[in-house]
Amino acid sequence: MAKILVVDDDPQLRKSFERILSSMGHSVKTVPTAEMGISVVQQNIPDLVIMDVRLPGMNGLEAFEEIKKIEPRLPVIIMTAYGTTDTAIEATKRGAFDYILKPFDIPVMLKMIEQALKAGKFMRSRVAVDAEPGRDYSSDALIGRSSAMQEIFKAIGRVAPTDATVLIRGESGTGKELVARAVYQHSARADKPFLVINCVAIPETLLESELFGYEKGAFTGAHSRRIGKVEQAHGGTIFLDEIGDMPLSIQAKLLRLLQEKSVERLGGRQPIPVDVRIIAATNRDLESAVSEGRFRSDLYYRLKVVTLELPPLRERREDIGLLADYFLAKYSAEMGIPNPGITSQARALMEVLDWPGNVRELANTIRKVLIFNRGMPITREELAEAVGQSELRDGGKDIFRAKEWLRQWIRQELLHRQSDHVFDDLISEIEAEIIRQGLEITGGNRSQASKLLGLSRPTLIARMEKYGIKVQAQISSED
Repeated sequence: MAKILVVDDDPQLRKSFERILSSMGHSVKTVPTAEMGISVVQQNIPDLVIMDVRLPGMNGLEAFEEIKKIEPRLPVIIMTAYGTTDTAIEATKRGAFDYILKPFDIPVMLKMIEQALKAGKFMRSRVAVDAEPGRDYSSDALIGRSSAMQEIFKAIGRVAPTDATVLIRGESGTGKELVARAVYQHSARADKPFLVINCVAIPETLLESELFGYEKGAFTGAHSRRIGKVEQAHGGTIFLDEIGDMPLSIQAKLLRLLQEKSVERLGGRQPIPVDVRIIAATNRDLESAVSEGRFRSDLYYRLKVVTLELPPLRERREDIGLLADYFLAKYSAEMGIPNPGITSQARALMEVLDWPGNVRELANTIRKVLIFNRGMPITREELAEAVGQSELRDGGKDIFRAKEWLRQWIRQELLHRQSDHVFDDLISEIEAEIIRQGLEITGGNRSQASKLLGLSRPTLIARMEKYGIKVQAQISSED
């Protein structure tokens, strides 16, 4: 539920806003003058302000300037009639989230409100870096004690104070958006706009106008000038998510923005100077996209001034327990239930699962388990059910125990084996056992074993000789 303030001298419009937004679960306050609106913000800062330009006494533009002094990151949507469009555009250039022309379609306004609330949350909700369990769980956090995550934290600290373009890479669910927000919040632009554009969620036909705006008459339906998100974020930061999917036609305009610090609205010919920092993210292989002609090489090199590579969860298993504790505490608090804790068996299972959806999948799994939990510590069976691996819950317990034994054996060997070649030694022991099992399953038939193992027959024989593996003499003549 969000707190929304509506400032408009039309009582019928205020009543409509209150009825519609309250039915959506929001807390709505409406006032008829700018002075009253400023007073409300001073007393209790809302999540969003929706304000008309023409008001009795102080006008909306003057009120916006006062509100910005109180809370620079508070999103403000300006409403205006056609005659005052230039005033609304000026307010947006100064930091208002967006503007809308009266009369407006309710679905369009509701979508704008949703976007503004999301942007406001991103700007004001802090991202704690390496938060310890027990801290304030109302904010998001980047969690990790692994060496890979410690390097990410250091990189955020180094790059955030600069204006360098940042490219964040990693699989889906690794936390790219959190890293982008952390960079923004630790930058000198932290009191300026932070706008998110998902290059996949917006159709190609709309993405260009969404980013760069358009002039009146640029296309059918362009009844007035509209500035794009890049101009709206002037002085602040634009986060381009899934940039690997950005169409080539728009990549050229983005390159111009990075090179010349200016944009051209659709249908316009006048370059408009803008000052924005670009943070981009992708889970795509950009190098392949460049070689295949789907991504501009000059844009690629412009974006990767600083590259942050987020590791998948399977490559930082030592962080899984920390993340589980964090999400248990966070979601228990959100649901208003006691934190049930988690059994050692469930924790061990977490640490051997692959988590293809990474941190997002782990978080969603914890939330799902908590919904059906009855107050007792989370068990391995509950966790296996939540991740859809019932074989670990029932008949596959032996498989789980075997994986857990292997994990513990490797850990003990790494801690206690005295050797300068411990990695090669362990790999050799495991490789030899895999070959023995393959031969045993196929009855010693080397041709069948090589197919089973995915090795050529000469390679299998060479490995058998390397490890001194013998087969029984009574092998069939087919081998």
